[in-house]
Amino acid sequence: MSPEALSSFFALMIGFAVAGALVSGYQAFVDRPAGFGLLDNGEASRAMIAVPFLVFAAPFIIMRNTIRGRRIEQRHMLFVMMATVIAGIWSLMSGTCVVMLLQATGIVA
Repeated sequence: MSPEALSSFFALMIGFAVAGALVSGYQAFVDRPAGFGLLDNGEASRAMIAVPFLVFAAPFIIMRNTIRGRRIEQRHMLFVMMATVIAGIWSLMSGTCVVMLLQATGIVA
C-alpha cells in the first residue's frame, strides 16, 4: 500500500471516529440524538453554532440515518450505497482537516 493511500485511509478513519465521538458526546450531554434538524432551531445564532458541529459530525449522522432508513423504510440498496459513498467522501475531507490540525499542533508527525 502506498504512503498516500495509507494516509487517505487514516484520514477516512479519523473522520468517522471524530464524527462518532462528537455525536455520542452530544447525545450524552443533551439526551437526544444529533441530526440535521439542529439547523431548524429558529434562532440564527444557534444555527450558526450548529454548522461547525454538523460539518464534522455529518458522516456519522448520514450513516445512522441511512441504516435506520434501510431497516425501517426498506430503502433500496442503491440509495444505501450512494449515501455510504457520500459519507465516506465527507469523512475523508473532515478527517483530512483533523489530521492537518493534529500535524499543526505537533501531536502527529
